[in-house]
Amino acid sequence: MNQQDIGEKFRGEFEALIVQLQGALAETINATDDRPALAKDAGSALEALREPLSEKGCGARESIDKLLEMNIRASANTGGPKCFHFIIGGSTPASMAADLLATAFETITYTWDVSPVGVEMELQALAWLKELFDLPASMHGIMVTGATMANFVGLAAGRQWWGEQHGFDVSETGMSGKPHMPVLTSGFVHASSLKVLAMLGVGRSNVQQFSRDDFGRLDIGAMQRALEDLDGQPAVVIVNAGEVNSGEFDPVSDMIALAREHNCWVHVDGAFGLFARVSPRIAHFANGVEQADSITVDGHKWLNVPFDSGYAFVRDRSLMAKVFRYSANYLPAVDNPRPTLGAMGPESSRRARSFAVWATLKAYGREGHRQIVEHCLDIAQHFAEQVRRRENLELMADVPLNIVAFRFNPGGLSEQELDSLNQRLGQTVISDGRFMAGTSKIGPRTIFRPAFSNWRTRKHDVEEFASVMLELGRGLL
Repeated sequence: MNQQDIGEKFRGEFEALIVQLQGALAETINATDDRPALAKDAGSALEALREPLSEKGCGARESIDKLLEMNIRASANTGGPKCFHFIIGGSTPASMAADLLATAFETITYTWDVSPVGVEMELQALAWLKELFDLPASMHGIMVTGATMANFVGLAAGRQWWGEQHGFDVSETGMSGKPHMPVLTSGFVHASSLKVLAMLGVGRSNVQQFSRDDFGRLDIGAMQRALEDLDGQPAVVIVNAGEVNSGEFDPVSDMIALAREHNCWVHVDGAFGLFARVSPRIAHFANGVEQADSITVDGHKWLNVPFDSGYAFVRDRSLMAKVFRYSANYLPAVDNPRPTLGAMGPESSRRARSFAVWATLKAYGREGHRQIVEHCLDIAQHFAEQVRRRENLELMADVPLNIVAFRFNPGGLSEQELDSLNQRLGQTVISDGRFMAGTSKIGPRTIFRPAFSNWRTRKHDVEEFASVMLELGRGLL
């Protein structure tokens, strides 16, 4: 087959695929509410994937048919109304359509020259996000894959600042032979922050966590004493705006005020908790966030845009430019007036995440996204009430936000026996597949912590979830 043949073949396949996908997309999207959270017996279905590479292939239509079949038999319906594991949002209609177009247009957002609309749309969407979250317009934003890489951006900027406080450029000389960078936080610190600090060369075990109880709530007195002991040496303070097992917040304003008394970079991990600033009902939890030096938030959580989508905001743009400098003779010059977003964040190869973010904010505005947040708050409270009312379900924490910590408790068991029972129940829930929810810990206790961040979830979904938990739990006795 010559080069002309392959071009003609692929163009012909695209024409056929457009027809094929029209029906498949409609069927897939329209069935989102009805598909189970997790397909049963996915393991055996996936055996069909294990085959040697074909010499000539089967063609686009057959491969896409197979992909659709495998997703029906072995997929997780993470965008559906019954997925409460982790903290996963759905996709608004506008964001899903825009994301499909981002792929169809094959948009690359490394620099303005390869996609003027993609780059400018990202900058405009970031400006709108700052308005949505009431953040300073002067903060510089960047879109990344999610909260982990957003934390990477913010903490890398913090590390650059820390080095400059000591008189050296970390991005040029590295950290070998340099002082240890102090990082202070509460026991609410998320695994993504610890992962990032490992990648940045700080090390997970060097993070100082100050907790006053086994849940991880901040011991601010102990943190204050540690900062005083530094005697003005620069440090990084991580504020956790939304703990993943109950939705509690660190005392944001108090932590930032304390950090400002000392020589600290303040980073706020607001992966889902920053959305508190969207609703007057819960905005007080995140008061003071705007005073931070760097802030993280996820879009594929409560903004309800498709995976993957996260955002970092940093007060000092020059720090990002130093950390993520990306230069070569064939690349845009550093002083080029047209933006090169790939030189302001960790990823140089960048898809158009901006399409989905811009489209959903344009389509629904501040009011629409406030309604999504408050809908999820209402769903969480409704489920919490189901737990309170039903015998053998026990609420394990207050419900300030969109997470409900609870466990199955039939009575007559020790705490250790309850932990074991709920751990087994967690495995049973996943195997059952009707809902997706997992276990975690509050202190030593094993809990379930369903998170409600999808506009699709309805009251009758969580009522059914409570019934299923009782059914499956009693089946283990």
